[in-house]
Amino acid sequence: MLGPVEWVVADVATGAGLDEALTGVHTVMHLAAAPYRGRYTRQVDLEGTRRLAEAAARAGVEHLVYPSIVGIDRVSWGYFRTKIAAEEALAASAVPWSVVRITQFHDFVDRAFTAMARLGVLVADRGVRAQPVDPRDAADRLVEQAGRPATRAVEEFGGPEVLSFDEAARCWLEERGRRRPVLPLRIPGELGRAFRAGELTTRPGGRTTWREFLRENRG
Repeated sequence: MLGPVEWVVADVATGAGLDEALTGVHTVMHLAAAPYRGRYTRQVDLEGTRRLAEAAARAGVEHLVYPSIVGIDRVSWGYFRTKIAAEEALAASAVPWSVVRITQFHDFVDRAFTAMARLGVLVADRGVRAQPVDPRDAADRLVEQAGRPATRAVEEFGGPEVLSFDEAARCWLEERGRRRPVLPLRIPGELGRAFRAGELTTRPGGRTTWREFLRENRG
């Protein structure tokens, strides 16, 4: 059973309060992120990770767990480059660490299709492969990692199945009871080639399938 919770406030974007917050802490789960927010993204995801790692090392933290994204080392995308740099900053620090790269959350894919449906059509490159994972499964994996000694290594974790984006779109329409055309639009360039090569996927993991997630979250 968990003991009492003590709430403390710190800011990874500035470093304010980090030393006080980490006093007496054994394990840190670094969940702070600010994707696609311009300069603030760098302040939180990159510089904030470096500040947190340095403060954790000063405090004698024995394990810092960092959730990252599957494919960031294989797909040339702006935010992915920031995440790679953050991983490198963590690896260069003195704090013991573990990185768990995770595939896209079910919720993220659900929101993307919901936004497209409002425009009257779902756009899907049939060659793109996706491996959405349930946030609960990802959380369980991170907790498991936090309970182990630091590995100073990068591991990957994904959902239990790999789907084409077209399959994921049609499943979404079926489970949501929507009628929308699925437009087979090919993503151009290097980014499209990486997506079609399956660079956002990894070995099967997790438990909850895409369809199961949709049925559990019909509202």
